[in-house]
Amino acid sequence: MISFPNAKINLGLYITEKRPDGYHNLVSCFYPVPLQDVLEILPSEKLTLEIKGLAIDASAEENLCYKTYQLLSQAFALPPIRMVLLKNIPMGAGLGGGSADVAFLIKMLNEYFKLGLSREQMQAYASRLGSDCAFFIENTPKICLAKGDVFLPTDLNLKGKKIMIVYPDFAISTAEAYKGVKPTPISFDLQKAIESSPLQEWKNWLKNQFEEHLFEKYPILAEIKAQLYAKGALYASMTGSGSAIYGIFENLPHSFPHSEKFWIWKGEM
Repeated sequence: MISFPNAKINLGLYITEKRPDGYHNLVSCFYPVPLQDVLEILPSEKLTLEIKGLAIDASAEENLCYKTYQLLSQAFALPPIRMVLLKNIPMGAGLGGGSADVAFLIKMLNEYFKLGLSREQMQAYASRLGSDCAFFIENTPKICLAKGDVFLPTDLNLKGKKIMIVYPDFAISTAEAYKGVKPTPISFDLQKAIESSPLQEWKNWLKNQFEEHLFEKYPILAEIKAQLYAKGALYASMTGSGSAIYGIFENLPHSFPHSEKFWIWKGEM
């Protein structure tokens, strides 16, 4: 069985308060994009995980796919499988690649072993492995609240728009990003604003709160964002806690400055 876990971008990201459990509450719009990993599961006499593509600086046993299988195996006594993961989504980029792998593997195991899990049950398992993992169970645009695991539906539809994602070839850990952020209550209704405002006006008010301190620490990120606007982006932003920067376009540019220094992906939303 094969699936194609996809990335997401954040359209706005506001850190509203620190929680008693050490996590933070946020308000954001998560939007899926068709940048994809490839995940395959096969029958096997022992549990294995083979990782290909982009290098991951961790053992297979530390990978979220391995931990996902272990979590469901504890609940359902699953037989061993062979997992093969082709990583195309950069890590530490704010694109949710690892979280997508978790959610898609849960959906695959549910179908492969006929576990009969509901959507809500799959989301609950996914949430135990990461704050934004549950989003990828439904994998549709959502207004995300709490830790990123409480969802409101949205009518936002960017189909037909083009996207360019620029990854500067270095990761930013979640811990590093949150260390410099100052939680602030959001002063407007993100869902209402994002659904009613023209895309070309988003740059005037839609913000990723992490940009303020991370752009100061990593000036290249601000330069990438400025270059995306110079190339005609209707809206550009850092996604998640970084370090990837994306631009949304009517028509993609043919080139990007100093592209040899960056990992760049282009596609249609």
